[in-house]
Parts: sequence; structure tokens; C-alpha cells
Amino acid sequence: MRRARLQTFASATFALSLAATALQAQELIELPGRDRLINPDFEEVYRVGVLEGESWEMFGEVNKVAFDAEGNLYVFDGTMGLMGSGNLRVLVFDGAGGFRHQFGSWGGGPGEFNRPVGFAVLRDGTTVVSDVGHRAYQLFDAAGTFQRMVRTGDDPRTVSASATIRPDPRGGAVFAGGFGGGPDISFRTASGAGGAAVHASRPITRVALDGEVVEADTVVRGWLPRRADMDDLTPNVPAELREMLGRMSMPTLFEPRLLVGVLPDGGIVHSDSSAYVLKVTPPGARAPQRIIRRPFLPEPLTPSLRSDFEERRAARGEGRGGGPPGPRILEVRGRSEGGGTPVTGSFQLEQRYYHEVPVLRTLATTWDGRIWVQRRGTEPEGDGPIDVLTHEGEYAGTYATAETEMPDAFGPNGLVAFIELDEFDVASVVVRRLPAGVR
Repeated sequence: MRRARLQTFASATFALSLAATALQAQELIELPGRDRLINPDFEEVYRVGVLEGESWEMFGEVNKVAFDAEGNLYVFDGTMGLMGSGNLRVLVFDGAGGFRHQFGSWGGGPGEFNRPVGFAVLRDGTTVVSDVGHRAYQLFDAAGTFQRMVRTGDDPRTVSASATIRPDPRGGAVFAGGFGGGPDISFRTASGAGGAAVHASRPITRVALDGEVVEADTVVRGWLPRRADMDDLTPNVPAELREMLGRMSMPTLFEPRLLVGVLPDGGIVHSDSSAYVLKVTPPGARAPQRIIRRPFLPEPLTPSLRSDFEERRAARGEGRGGGPPGPRILEVRGRSEGGGTPVTGSFQLEQRYYHEVPVLRTLATTWDGRIWVQRRGTEPEGDGPIDVLTHEGEYAGTYATAETEMPDAFGPNGLVAFIELDEFDVASVVVRRLPAGVR
């Protein structure tokens, strides 16, 4: 392993103005390219979820799972998202898999779910639900009792209820952003020079939940690839919707995802490019202080690679009606000028591709500070090996492709949870314990 320290020096022009600013070193760590394979020696602790049984034993659609500091498992079961149908609940199990309680009901009042899109569990058992319908984060205590709502505010510059939130291990806050769930729609900022719209970064925001209205602080700015403007992808859009679409842009297929993990001290590790590059930002810093790399390169998207991908996609029946994948359809709802007559429309989107296939697929962090990062498989859309390393840049080893799935949640004392489906698509959650070297 080779370590190098890169020191950024101010030029003479700015020497006086920056004299009072301490220049920080950025550490570059190069990991070896040869994998050292390790076995998934995981001890099974318990599993919950059955085909027939008590109501708390039968899951519908398990979206998320999480742990608190006591090792209790939280299962977020039911419909999430903007079009949720109202059967959402949170079930809590103890460290041996025994059922403790459940909470959650659909509705428009405080403590009721109204289009929830994400959730996180803080170490003390506080459950935070980001709820678009309420335009708020809802907080429930460890017993599942509703505590309060923290509004996102009416100021458009404040953060809205995000579909992806991660708990801050220090408590009292979550991290929010367009990460974890794949590509996302982005919005352009106000006009730049000459009136041209400027494409913003992909921010990772710490959302403080202590007051009545959120306090949002951008802690990291992930790189945002250049995207196609929505108005370029949707010809013949009515003038009433042109302004709305003009602020939006759509991701290209295979563009680098923003992958994010939260470290035990509240620092952030993220990846935002096609290469194998992890960036570690300590708490309180505004830029990465450590870069961790492995010598794996993105794969150019050749015509044959794209053709093979489209054939596999068609064979899986990912198109409309089970046939070949057709054009992407965007449904838009808005109002004419002055907020009058509603305007709706469905528009065909042109599918565009990124010029290369990124190395990394997913990223997660453990409670002890390990980083689990999954590389792509032999196919661009396939999962490959999983590397385990520390945020200091020590390489622990690699799980070979298909040896294990990426855990759906990490917990204390090496606990991990996997969401599994049987041959009848019945969901269950399996809790295992990791050996010390990969926790």
C-alpha cells in the first residue's frame, strides 16, 4: 500500500488574503489491485417473516430495515413513496427476534403517514420519517409514540423531505440527499452568466431536527454529471409546463451514482465518479481530507455493450406490458399562469446513455467504521465483488461475486440484516452477526 500526502498551496497572488487560513493536507491512499478473498462466515442470529402466522409475522413489502443501539430491529413494511396506498407500518423486534410493538397509520394528521418516502432510526431508537404529504420530518420515540413534526418550511431554499435519509450517529439529525436509491432528477439553479441555467452539485445535507423547522447545512457537495435538460427530451410540451420542465434535468443511464456512507463520528464517505474513488470528509470539514483508490477503471460504453444490455433488459420483460423496453414516459401535473386551470400531460422521454460504466455499484458503512463497497459484475447492471476496508484506508479483503449480498442494514456488535424473498415472493428478514475483522 502506498500513501502520499498532497498539500495545496495558495499562489502568491492570494498569499496575503489566505495567511490566516490553515491549509489542510489531503491524504491519498492507493490500495492494491489484487483481491484478497475472505469467506462470508456469518453467524445467523434469527429470522422474522413467514407465509402464514400472526399479523406481525407476515410482511407485505419490506422496504427498509434498521437497528438501534440496543440491537432492536426496525422493519419498515408496506407502501412507501408519492403514490403510497396506506398500508404502511413499522414493526420492532428485540435482539432475539421477539416481537415488541408496531406503529404507523395512514392519514393527514400528526403522527399519521401521508406519502412517506424515507426513514431512519437514530441510536436511541427515535424513528425519523420523511413525509412529503406533511412537508415535514415526523419523529417517534423508541416505543413508537409520536413526538412531533419538524417542518421543512415554505422557503424554497430549505431542504424538503428527502426520499433518502441516514441517521447521524451523534443524534438529533439526519443526512439527506439524492443518494442510495439510484439516479435522481436534479434541478438547475438560478440563471448564471448570460441568463443560462447552471447545473448544481449533488449536495449531502445535515438536517438538524431540534427545532420546529429544520436547520439544513450542506456538508459535502458531490459531483453532478452533465445531464440532458428536460425540455430537450420532451418535444411539444405545452407552454404552461415549459417553465416547470426547464428547471429539471434527467440522469443518463449508467451515470455515476452518488454513493454515501456515514461514519461513527458523523463524518461522510462518498463516491461520485465512474472510477474507484472514495472520498472521506471528517465532521466539520467542508472538503474531503482523505482519498482512497483502487486501480479499477470504468468500462467504455461501446455499441456492442449497449446492445447486449438492451437485449438482456428486453428478455427480463422490463418494457411496458412485459415486452421490449419502450420509451420512458413522464407524467407532469401543473397549473397555468396565475394558478388557474390544471395542466397535465404525458410525454415521451428520449433515453440517453452515459459514455462509460462506473466501477462501483453500492456503498455502506458499519457501526465500527468499516466501509463495504460493491463493484460492478461482469455485466454493467450486475453486482460484483464486495470490498471491505476502513475509513483510514486499510484493506481487509474482498467477498467474491455472489458469495454474499450487500447487507440491507448494519447494527451494533456486528449485527447485519438482509431482506430476502422466497420462491413465492414472501418477504423475510434474516439477522446475522459479522466476524470482528469486517465489522
